[in-house]
Amino acid sequence: MNAPTVLAFDVFGTVVDWYGTIRREVGAMGLGIDPGEFALAWRAGYQPAMQRVRSGQQGWTSIDRLHRSILDGLIERFGLHDLDETARAHLNNVWHRLDPWPDSVRGLARLRRRFTICTLSNGNLALLADMAKHGGLPWDLILSAEVFRAYKPDPRTYLGVCDVFSIEPQAMMMVAAHRDDLAAARACGCRTAFVGRPGEYGPNPPAAHVEPAAPLADFEAPDLDELADQLGCPSP
Repeated sequence: MNAPTVLAFDVFGTVVDWYGTIRREVGAMGLGIDPGEFALAWRAGYQPAMQRVRSGQQGWTSIDRLHRSILDGLIERFGLHDLDETARAHLNNVWHRLDPWPDSVRGLARLRRRFTICTLSNGNLALLADMAKHGGLPWDLILSAEVFRAYKPDPRTYLGVCDVFSIEPQAMMMVAAHRDDLAAARACGCRTAFVGRPGEYGPNPPAAHVEPAAPLADFEAPDLDELADQLGCPSP
C-alpha cells in the first residue's frame, strides 16, 4: 500500500494527559475530595453525553457544553456547592489546559516533517486551539467533530478529513490510543496507527479502559517518537 500523506490524531489521551492534568488542578484547589476519583468520574460522563447527541436525544452540543453539564452533576455528587460560577467556569476550562505527554511535542514535530498532521478530536475548535497553544502542539490544521457536526465514531468524521484534504481514505492514517476509534477509521478505508498510553486513566485504570494487546492496526508504537521512527521520520 502507498504511504499515507495525512495523519489525523485523536487528542484526549493520545496526545494529552487529561487524567494527570485534571488530578493536579483539582488537587491544587484544596476541595477535600480525591482528585483522581473526580477526574475519572468526569471522564466517565463523556461517552454517555455524546451518545445523547448521536442518538438525536439532544441536538448538536459542543464538548465544552457537555463537559459543563457533566461537571454540574459532579458538583452535586461530590458536595462542592461552595464553588461559585467563576470557579466552575475556570474548572470546566481545564480541558483547554491539558498537558501533552512527554513525547508528544517532539514526536509531532518529527512526523510533521514528512506528513501533514491534524487533529480529529471530539473536542470543539476553541478547546483544541487553546490546548495547542498551551502545550505547543505543532498542528498543520485543527479539525474537530464540530466541523462535521458528528461525533466519532461516525464515518462522517473520518471521511470528512479526507474531503478536507481531497484525498482517498487510504491516504489518511488515524492515530489513536483507542482501538474503537481505529476500528471505525479502518472501516472507512483509512490506515491506522495505535499509540499505547497505559497511564491514560491513571495508575489503576478501570478494566473497561484497558486496551486489548492484539495488534489490530497498521502500526503499533508505545509513543509518538517511536511511531516517527517506524514511519521513517528524521530526528530533529
